[in-house]
Amino acid sequence: MHQAATAYGGQRPLTVAALAGDAALVAEILKLRAENDQLSTALSSRAVIDQARGMIMALAPCSSDRAWGLLVDVSQHCNVKLRDVAVALVDTTRDEPLPEQIQRELGRALKRLNDR
Repeated sequence: MHQAATAYGGQRPLTVAALAGDAALVAEILKLRAENDQLSTALSSRAVIDQARGMIMALAPCSSDRAWGLLVDVSQHCNVKLRDVAVALVDTTRDEPLPEQIQRELGRALKRLNDR
C-alpha cells in the first residue's frame, strides 16, 4: 500500500476513504472561497449603491425606497448592472462624466419621479 506524509512528518496509508475525505475537504474549501468572494463583492457593491442612493435622494429629493427604485429603473432601461450604474453616478463626484446612456435614462427616471 502507498504511504502519504502527514503534516506531522509521519506516514499514513492512502486509502480510498482518505482520498475521498480529502476530495470532500477540497470541495468544501473551494465552495467556501467562492462564497467568501461573492460576499466580499456584495459588501463592496452595497457601499457604492448606498452612496448613489444618497445622491439620488439629494437630487430628487425622495425617499430611500424611491431612490432605490429609480436606480433599478435606470439599470434595467440601460441593461447595465445596478452596481455599475451606481459606480458611474458616484464617479461623477470625481469629475468623471456620466455615460450618455445612463445620463439620458437618469434624466427620464428623475422626470417620471417628479411627475408622480
